[in-house]
Amino acid sequence: MKELMLGNQAVARGLYECGVRVVSSYPGTPSTEITEYISKYPEIYSEWAPNEKVACEVAFGAALGGARSFCGMKHVGLNVAADPVYTASYIGVNAGMVIGVADDPGMHSSQNEQDSRHHAIASKVPMLEPCDSAECKEYAMLAYELSEKYDTPVMLRLSTRISHSRSPVEVGERVAAPEKPYVKNVGKNVMMPAMAKSRHVFVEQRTALLREYAETSGINRIIEGGKIGVIAAGTTFNYAYEALGDKASYLKLGMVNPLPVELIKKFAASVDRLIVCEELDDIIETHCLKHGIKCEGKSLFSFCGEYSQSVIRKAVLGEENEYRTFPEQFPARPPVLCPGCPHRGLFYALKGLDVYVSGDIGCYTLAAQKPLDSIDSCLCMGGSVSGLHGFNTARGAEQAKRSVAVIGDSTFIHSGITGLIDIAYNKGLSTVIVLDNSITGMTGHQNNPANGFTIHGDPTVAVDLEALARAVGFSSVRVTDPYDVETTRKVIAEELQKEEPSLVIARRPCALLKTAVRKKPLVIKENCVGCRSCLKVGCPAISVENRRAVIDKNQCIGCGICAFACRVGAIREDE
Repeated sequence: MKELMLGNQAVARGLYECGVRVVSSYPGTPSTEITEYISKYPEIYSEWAPNEKVACEVAFGAALGGARSFCGMKHVGLNVAADPVYTASYIGVNAGMVIGVADDPGMHSSQNEQDSRHHAIASKVPMLEPCDSAECKEYAMLAYELSEKYDTPVMLRLSTRISHSRSPVEVGERVAAPEKPYVKNVGKNVMMPAMAKSRHVFVEQRTALLREYAETSGINRIIEGGKIGVIAAGTTFNYAYEALGDKASYLKLGMVNPLPVELIKKFAASVDRLIVCEELDDIIETHCLKHGIKCEGKSLFSFCGEYSQSVIRKAVLGEENEYRTFPEQFPARPPVLCPGCPHRGLFYALKGLDVYVSGDIGCYTLAAQKPLDSIDSCLCMGGSVSGLHGFNTARGAEQAKRSVAVIGDSTFIHSGITGLIDIAYNKGLSTVIVLDNSITGMTGHQNNPANGFTIHGDPTVAVDLEALARAVGFSSVRVTDPYDVETTRKVIAEELQKEEPSLVIARRPCALLKTAVRKKPLVIKENCVGCRSCLKVGCPAISVENRRAVIDKNQCIGCGICAFACRVGAIREDE
């Protein structure tokens, strides 16, 4: 039986069918749905971990304990998990272990456009890359066979287009993988220098065996056609095949690390012109040139962004598809905070204080845009807290009274706590604001250790943020409701003047949660003077008609932030 599945859903199905027993992940678009779909299978233990490093360590421990395991993350999450990944490559596995990593060419939901193939190469871990949902399932299952046969973790590389597109998938039954016995082996499993030296030799030998697999197994296959030769993998293979059809021959790569050599030479000899089509970095092209295989690649294509059928057709054939243009210049429509978002109140309060804001990764990063225009920097998960400490250390105590860090509750658990410890331990004066909306919002409402529910929605312990802050050395801890803009502004102003580090928790559930309290929509009264002060809060429920503000009652949840911004008291509840 076939079903139409998302690539991420197909990966989850593959994990289910091949007997995976333990899954630990941290949500990150475009990888999140893999673990969400897994959570629907009661035969598999699944969890949201505090961060990707922990998730990878859990998966490694489960594999060492004899159960097939998986951890999923987006490309920047692999940076966080890199520490255990590189050493797990030396140790190897007992039962199979697969790391799913989803890249984001075009940066649809990411702060950079890195290429995860670099991590596979550097850690000497094999990497498979599917081109559709059927291959997502097939390669997920194959990854466990390779993992156990070659004693290695295996990476499964996805991308936004593969993760979030649908195609038919053949559905099978679950085949339970027998639990492998654990046998103590210090020389293999304890990576002290003496043991690691011999394991490095093993890794190099394993890489040679995997390269032979890449040459002969058929996972990398030649599709014969015209005398133009194209080497591609994943979504770029789809684009190239649709753009060029039988005008080209193709070497479709399913294993992108390690890459074959003799197979590429054979393919190159069969065509008149060899083109490497790969999004992001020139990894395949460099591999070809290293082995004396003449090819074209980044001389035709960009290092930046996504490709398309049109881009490839124009670059290779010089042919451009017909299209129509319109003279009108349409305004950009960037994403905005939702109507009633509690973050809006916090940032409107900050705007009135005129402070430097060290930002972080989450919905609240959108406050960097006008009209809120309230974030000065954003580096990485957790970077706001330690970044603020560095900023204030460089610029002095007076600057500390005009600077704050903002970080979401899930991101704070992920990697903000250590920055908080750094501030307290090194006697910093920074003021940190945790935007506690009781959910991991940007990736689609996943539970986290701060809100008291598991991946399945079952009640569990919740991290007490106030107690945690005091435990690491913050004696000044305040909680405020961001809907109460005036009080929130007052609390932050008071904390900024203290001669000690302080934590402010802006606590209000995400407006989109089913449990969130919603009031009656607000209305604009006749005394509106058209000053547009209400537009400065950036709420999409407010617009202007005939020079007067209008509130869309279908969007408004009555949070009252716009009413606070109104200078003439024209925004009130509908009587």
